[in-house]
Amino acid sequence: MKITFMGAGSTVFARNVIGDCMASEVLRDSVFALYDIDGQRLEESKTIIEAMQKTMGGYGKVECYLGVENRKAALRGANFVVNAIQVGLYDPCTIIDFEVPKKYGLRQTIADTLGIGGIMRALRTIPVMDDFAKDMEEVCPDALFLNYTNPMAMLSGYMQRYTGVNTVGLCHSVQTCSEDLFNQLGMQDKLEGRRELIAGINHMGWLLEIQDKDGNDLYPEIKSKVQEKLDDPEFTNKVRLDYIKHFGYYCTESSEHNAEYNMFYIKSKYPELIEKYNIPLDEYPRRCVNQIAGWKKEYQELLQNGVKEHKRSNEYASHIMESVVTNTPYKIGGNVLNRGFITNLPAEACVEVPCLVDGKGVHGTYVGALPVQCAAMNMTNINVQLLTIEAAKTRKLEHIYQAAMLDPHTGSELDIDTIKKMVDDLIEAHGDYLPKYF
Repeated sequence: MKITFMGAGSTVFARNVIGDCMASEVLRDSVFALYDIDGQRLEESKTIIEAMQKTMGGYGKVECYLGVENRKAALRGANFVVNAIQVGLYDPCTIIDFEVPKKYGLRQTIADTLGIGGIMRALRTIPVMDDFAKDMEEVCPDALFLNYTNPMAMLSGYMQRYTGVNTVGLCHSVQTCSEDLFNQLGMQDKLEGRRELIAGINHMGWLLEIQDKDGNDLYPEIKSKVQEKLDDPEFTNKVRLDYIKHFGYYCTESSEHNAEYNMFYIKSKYPELIEKYNIPLDEYPRRCVNQIAGWKKEYQELLQNGVKEHKRSNEYASHIMESVVTNTPYKIGGNVLNRGFITNLPAEACVEVPCLVDGKGVHGTYVGALPVQCAAMNMTNINVQLLTIEAAKTRKLEHIYQAAMLDPHTGSELDIDTIKKMVDDLIEAHGDYLPKYF
């Protein structure tokens, strides 16, 4: 068994996923191939993962592959490929994604999934993933590609539509959606045995059904607690609760994410909304700075004090691999091409639906039609996703403009001429991180 990790310089995440695999009796004897283009980051990951390997019994083999010239070797013969790359990193590309739009009065919170930041991140990442796909089709054509990189729907959707690579997109937000909601509303007693149905798109999947262990609908109780939380100035999850109030359903991803997926909450004309909904502008850059500093400190502590044995998490990756290898059924929330799973969203869309995993891979399941208002909200995001994918595929500049124009937040704040000028400035600032458009 060979498990290849693309972007292994994402040390914390690589450690968690590979640690999960090492904690599995089915997977622990695998070859773990670590690939990155940054030598220092790759070396740090190698050091930590090999130390963890020894702590956990010394099973398996760790191999490292540095640079584009060694990419095929990293992928050759892989059964599973985990993708966690970040093209352009925090510096310079994430900084560009935030600072250039600010010059035009456009503020963002996360900018990795939608909005102008999500568009640019997709456009610089898709060409790299397309190269991965070409290599995989040659040296590991039967491998399952597990994509964790954002923007999830754009990247996974491109791979699913335009490459021959078997791809599923994976996100943490489905696993934690209802548990986080119950904890915040003081409904922890309803957690055990709960039943739920989540479907939609990545980061805007809808908690369509939520029942207790006896099959009783919990939405009436949830809705009775919403206004009290919205009135609490200290409460930070307000955007998602506001979705419940106005659209009837809770969604999967955090309020800081969803604040920028629509035209409602971040508005320069109404700056008071930022305080009202506790919206953390520039949140992702702050996280990046803290994570970079935090990892440097953690790395030194790990070198001094040693690496503890890893406890297997509920992260999907290792469980999917185990299910495929053993042909044991497993259920996930996965991002797959919409092959009729959600009937009122486009067939070209990458949707997030319940999926069954077995020895044949990952299989999406039928959901039917979303509530019309939920589908409408999803479509405002899907429009941007499809146009961004089209821009990446055709290299036509006009499709980048159109994606930005139709982005809910961008289009509600800026006029068309300003949007086009901002796009031009972003493309120039990104330089060689982007291909040429015409």
